[in-house]
Amino acid sequence: MAELLKPDICVIGAGSGGLSVAAGAAAFGASVVLVEKGRMGGDCLNCGCVPSKALIAAAKRANAALMSGKFGVDLQPVVDFSRVYSHVHKVIAAVTPNDSIERFTGLGVRVVAGRARFTDPATVMVDGSITVQARRFVIATGSSPAVPPIPGLAQAPYRTNETIFDLEELPAHLVVIGGGPGGLELGQAFRRLGAQVTVIEAERPLAKDDAECAQLVLAALLREGVEIRAPARVQSVRQTSGGIELAVRCGDAEERIAGSHLLVSAGRAPNVMGLGLEEAKIEFTPAGIVVDGSLQTTNRRVYATGDAVAGGMMFTHVANYHAGLVIRHALLRLPVKARYNALPRVTFTDPELAHVGLTDEQARDEGYRIRVMRWPYCENDRAQTERTTDGHVKVVTTAGGGVLGATIVGAHAGELIAPWTLAIGQGLNIRAIAEMVAPYPTLSELNKRAAMMFFAPVAANPTVRRMIRWLRRG
Repeated sequence: MAELLKPDICVIGAGSGGLSVAAGAAAFGASVVLVEKGRMGGDCLNCGCVPSKALIAAAKRANAALMSGKFGVDLQPVVDFSRVYSHVHKVIAAVTPNDSIERFTGLGVRVVAGRARFTDPATVMVDGSITVQARRFVIATGSSPAVPPIPGLAQAPYRTNETIFDLEELPAHLVVIGGGPGGLELGQAFRRLGAQVTVIEAERPLAKDDAECAQLVLAALLREGVEIRAPARVQSVRQTSGGIELAVRCGDAEERIAGSHLLVSAGRAPNVMGLGLEEAKIEFTPAGIVVDGSLQTTNRRVYATGDAVAGGMMFTHVANYHAGLVIRHALLRLPVKARYNALPRVTFTDPELAHVGLTDEQARDEGYRIRVMRWPYCENDRAQTERTTDGHVKVVTTAGGGVLGATIVGAHAGELIAPWTLAIGQGLNIRAIAEMVAPYPTLSELNKRAAMMFFAPVAANPTVRRMIRWLRRG
């Protein structure tokens, strides 16, 4: 007979969101069963955020050596890709214990290896050997690379984020299908490590980002030698003796692009098939599981988090945010509602591109009367010392100064976006950032100077100037 478990919470999926729910629930004393059919840590640890940022870090060191002549230090980088590969996998190994079975067992979580499937609205079966009847279930199954239906692609050797980090030799010519954040991040990294790189994008690269700021990123990649074809459609793919060949249509022109390796980075699809969602009375679509503001599904005892949620933002920090909401609602019975207006996103190219809230175009579309402030990196002393003067901070506010959104393109943009995330989340006026004391010389002064631009028209107002002249007489 199958073993029967009756925990307070059963979490399906041991990626970032699932692990956060399991650890948080166990910390409150709840009994937790965690089911995972693959590797602990999910996509983020094994083939996503961690390895990609490790590869980007190696590529950044190579580029820094190449550009060091600007500082009077002449270096010529020599890339040993086998050691780069070793570095990437050592980083994964260093983080792995945090997400391991042993750690979660020590927290009091029962970890079950296997494939979970609902057999009815209140029961999950794991590989036919364990039955779980929990008070609450959490689906945190993540997502997988979406593979477009391009003729010949299925028969050609291609890689996705799940396999690209298994390369032990540097590609001679990496062709990337997809000009979103992931494709451009990896494209730039491999280019800096010595590969020829061609990116093919059907629409506008970085289409979800502020076009003005995204253009600075694309210009930087072009300067470094990354070839970008956009808008362009891949008509077909075929394997050749030397690798792969793509037939690509760009406008009225068609060309053939030959490469040694092919990376498909064309979005992601939620992992919702094979879970028995129909038997559990859970509504879902190809875009993911349908949830309400508290992340409950149409089966009130089941929640969904992270990439499995229909229409959600597919980021690790969003999955962790979801986890906190689920714990508060499912365990503590507190009212919650998922809000996405203050959730940032970062593209880890160089320069980085970070955003939170609304763009100026989105704010106008929503009917706001807005103000837009900018401050360039070239006007920041620390940026000058570091020779990282490309980029700017762009802030969108209401006419009264309520912060609606911010986009930063430039060095360390992912770190600099944090104050704007706080401002939007807490409903702060831009005055709060303008009055902040930023240490000198740091890049954080960029945010303060951008905020101060909101008040520039006041200083130029003729009435204000007359009043100041009058006060000076005193």
